[in-house]
Formats: sequence, C-alpha cells, structure tokens
Amino acid sequence: MTTETFDGVAVATQANVYFDGKCVSHSITLADGTRKSVGVVLPASLTFKTGAPEIMECVAGSCEYKLAGSSEWKKSSAGDRFSVPGDSSFEIRTTEPYHYICHFG
Repeated sequence: MTTETFDGVAVATQANVYFDGKCVSHSITLADGTRKSVGVVLPASLTFKTGAPEIMECVAGSCEYKLAGSSEWKKSSAGDRFSVPGDSSFEIRTTEPYHYICHFG
C-alpha cells in the first residue's frame, strides 16, 4: 500500500533541486523527529549517493534502479519500495515522472 498522507509534519518550503531540475523534493519532519523527503524524478538517468540508509517508496509512475555493486536493474512501480544502504549509491532511470517518498534511516 502506498503512503498517501502524513499527519503532524513540518515541511521545508524551499525545494531541494538536483540534476538541473530533473529531481525536485521537499524535506519533511514528523512530530517524532523522523525525516523524509517527498518528490519527483523526471525522465532521466541519474546517480544518487546516500549518507544514511534510505527506503525509496514509489507513489506513482515507475523507475528502474540499480544498487551500487550490482549489475542488475530492477523495476519499481506504485506501491513498491526498495532499500539503499547508507554511504552507498544507486542509479535510477525513468521514462515517466517517478513520484516518491524517501524514508531516511
């Protein structure tokens, strides 16, 4: 099931813009201090680096992703999630807008 809403959050009103606007997100903080970001990746092939572990949840659209050290591309569609280790990276490619929630930690 895809997350549709978060209650009791603080939202950073300035967007995080990456890769010349091919990825745009907003940071949110839940009442318990948990951090997340909510955004969209426009059609592109990009590489993201991670600090903390992340869980990428697809809200709409789809993508293919490949974790660092892997040669296998996997598909993620609405309702799917994939985990990325901390201090790592992943490649993502999209042919349509990929709407996501990034769960940190």
